[in-house]
Amino acid sequence: MSPFNPFRRRKPPLPEAEQGAPEPEAEGGNEGAGVLQRLRAGLAKTRRKVAGGLRSVLSVHRSLDEELLEEIEEQLYLADVGPQAVMRLSERLREAYRQGEIERPEQVLDFLKARIKEDLEQWDTRLNLPEEGPGVIMVAGVNGSGKTTSIAKLAHRFVRMDRRVLLAASDTFRAAAVQQLEIWARRVGADIVKNESADPAAVAFDAAEKATANGYDVLIIDTAGRMHTRTNLMMELQKVSRVVDKKIPGAPHETLMVLDATTGQNAISQALRFNESINLTGIILAKLDGTAKGGIVFGMRHQIDIPVKFIGLGERAEDLIAFDPDGFVDALFE
Repeated sequence: MSPFNPFRRRKPPLPEAEQGAPEPEAEGGNEGAGVLQRLRAGLAKTRRKVAGGLRSVLSVHRSLDEELLEEIEEQLYLADVGPQAVMRLSERLREAYRQGEIERPEQVLDFLKARIKEDLEQWDTRLNLPEEGPGVIMVAGVNGSGKTTSIAKLAHRFVRMDRRVLLAASDTFRAAAVQQLEIWARRVGADIVKNESADPAAVAFDAAEKATANGYDVLIIDTAGRMHTRTNLMMELQKVSRVVDKKIPGAPHETLMVLDATTGQNAISQALRFNESINLTGIILAKLDGTAKGGIVFGMRHQIDIPVKFIGLGERAEDLIAFDPDGFVDALFE
């Protein structure tokens, strides 16, 4: 297993029937000059809450003392950073103050930025897919989290790297989900396997069979977001994972969960519950542009320690950005 190689093999021309499909807007890619600007714009609400709140506290103090340290800690709590992350940052800040490493209020933000980067850089944020054969990504998430749209955005990224992408519409409990995924597949140039009357695991198995037989590079499996009970849902996700592994040994190679950033700390609770059953390998943090609660990324490092691999910053197909700890922290504290 190794990080996904975008130059592995190229996608053959589309069949004539697909050539008339609408083209999505061009994407700059994470190496594009506009990515940092998009990140800054998408994180504007979170930046005002995190960095803006800290600056408002620091600006009224002429010296660094215990009173200011307490106000900084309180501000971190208000920024939805999460209790464990706040405690860790506050302890390290106090230790640095007592040892004379920082002496003035204007040094605080740079200190916090450096510590947060150190923490987030411990994550492996790459997609780890096999060099040969279809790489399989199973995507989980509760209804309303942005799961189906995030799958489409992820497919779009691969298509723009000239990969052959197959989607499995395994959320058969919700007809609208299958229809929505089918529409997105046409828009982004991916193929799809669907059967609304079939068992979700059967759809996933059929998709794995097709991906193997027809030389697809990537198979992305949508899954149910809600069933009658939590136990049934988790059992169904485990079943999908098992049947795919029978057809493609080692699959799914990545199991990603889509979390709605607007739910704040509740998103972390969701990930904890899912991870108990399906061993998540990464997070897609969706709807980050519509919330001031992006500080939960810092808390994830200590509460669940499942790497954020992508962040969603809009509704367009290209509005999914690979998570880069340095760029993320810089955009929040600029």
